Amino acid sequence: MSQSQSTYAKALALIDAANREDPNQVSADGKDWPKELLYSERMSDMLERYAPDADDAMKLAIRAQHIERWKSPRNAYPMDRIGYLKWRKDLYKIQANTAATLLAQAGYGDDIIERVRNSVAKKNIKGNPDTQLLEDVTDLVFMEHYMLEFVGKHPDYSEEKWIEIIQKTWNKMSDAAHEFVLAGKVTLPESLEPLVHRAVASDPGQNGA
Repeated sequence: MSQSQSTYAKALALIDAANREDPNQVSADGKDWPKELLYSERMSDMLERYAPDADDAMKLAIRAQHIERWKSPRNAYPMDRIGYLKWRKDLYKIQANTAATLLAQAGYGDDIIERVRNSVAKKNIKGNPDTQLLEDVTDLVFMEHYMLEFVGKHPDYSEEKWIEIIQKTWNKMSDAAHEFVLAGKVTLPESLEPLVHRAVASDPGQNGA
């Protein structure tokens, strides 16, 4: 194993060890998982499908996107829009710094660490290709694995509200991610697939992607 492979393997192991400590358990694929460890596995799987040529820095950023998320619970902030925005801003920073610390422990230099930090912090989504890639993978994973669960948590939302939510997600994605979805490479929940296509078709911001 080369030095670069060894450093990558160590960083990946540190990230997974951190997420394995998640006390929240979920069931998938016939077994129980720490919630954020499962999420990180799904992120890596989607990256391999969507951008198989991604380099090690992005593979680690994708893996660390929700690192130790349970340590910054949403209910620690006011349950309103301002509280949500403050929680999200703080969360991105905490997750980015945690990932950076683990990469430093693994032996990475400042250049890789800053790429991962900026990506996980969601800095400059439309101007930073690394951040856009992380955003694309995040949204693709949401659509395939978590959108149905999210719908179940908000039974009072109207169809128009869901179309708006889907359109907001769609507009954060790149043209390449749009094409990936429209080509049928993401498994959409059967009950929501018509709504997704309706939202995309009626979205003036998607420019026929």
